[in-house]
Amino acid sequence: MAWRFALVIDPAAPDDPHTDLAASLRVIDPAAPALVVGELSAQRGDGVFESLGVVDGHVQGVEPHLARLARSAELCDLPAPHLAQWRAAITRVAAEAGPGESVMKLLYSRGVEGGATPTAWVTLATAPDNVRARRDGVRIVTLDRGYALDVPARAPWLLLGAKTLSYAVNMAAIREAQRRGADDAVFVSSDGFVLEAPTASVLLRFGDRFVTPAPHAGILHGTTQQSVFAHLARRGFETGYETVPVVDLGRADAAWLLSSVRLAAPVAAIDGDDLAIDHALTDDLNAYLLSPRD
Repeated sequence: MAWRFALVIDPAAPDDPHTDLAASLRVIDPAAPALVVGELSAQRGDGVFESLGVVDGHVQGVEPHLARLARSAELCDLPAPHLAQWRAAITRVAAEAGPGESVMKLLYSRGVEGGATPTAWVTLATAPDNVRARRDGVRIVTLDRGYALDVPARAPWLLLGAKTLSYAVNMAAIREAQRRGADDAVFVSSDGFVLEAPTASVLLRFGDRFVTPAPHAGILHGTTQQSVFAHLARRGFETGYETVPVVDLGRADAAWLLSSVRLAAPVAAIDGDDLAIDHALTDDLNAYLLSPRD
C-alpha cells in the first residue's frame, strides 16, 4: 500500500467537551521516521488497531470500529481511548482521502517502555486492488489454529478476542496458504470447528440462511460481517451465529471472506475442492459495502 497521510494523537489531552481536540492532533510525514526505539508497538506488538475502509472520502462503519478498538484496549489493559478525540482524528484524516478506495488505520499502543502515556496514531493509504478477489473469488486452505473451541473462555490472557498488533501468526498463515497454492487461509480449532480467516470473517450460505462462526470462541466480531448481516436481514434472509463444524465448509451453497478493505470475497475453493460462486449475491454485497454507510 502507498502511505499518503498520517497524524499522531496526543493521548494526554483531557477528556473535556471544551478541549480543542484539533490541537491534540499532529500531522507527520508518513514516509519519515515516527517511532522511538523504546516504542512497545514495535518491540512487542503491545497494542491494538483497527482498519477502516474509506470510499470516496467516506469512512465506513466508524462507530463499530471505535467500539471494537475500545474493547480491544480493555482486554489488553490499555487506558480507555478518548473516543471523541479519535473521531476528530478520523475526520481530519478522511479529508485527505479523495476519490476511490483507501485504508485508514487506527493504532494504539502501550507507548514507550517505562513511559507514562500510550502512543496513538492514524494513517491513510491507497487500498490494494481487490477487483479480482471480489470477481473471481479466493482459494482457501484450512489451517489448525492450535487451540480448542473452549480455550478463549478458559484462558482470556491469550487475548484471542482482541485485535492486537501481534499479527505475525496471521501473516504466517497467509504465507503458508500461498505455499499450498491458495490465496488465503481459514483457521479451524484443534477440535474441528471453523474460526475465522487471518484478516477476515467467514460467511456461509445454506439456502436462504446465512451463518458465521459465533464470536465467543476468540473470534474477532467482524464489523463488516455485522453490517452484512443487517443488510441480509433487510432483504428477508435469516442470519445467525453458530458453532460451525469444519465439514460444513464444503456443504455450504456459497461462502465469503468479509473484511473492511477486501469487502466480500467469494470463496472459490476449499482445500483444493471447488465451491460454486454466487456472483449475483456477491455483486449485491459489494455494491452495498461500497455505498456510504455508518
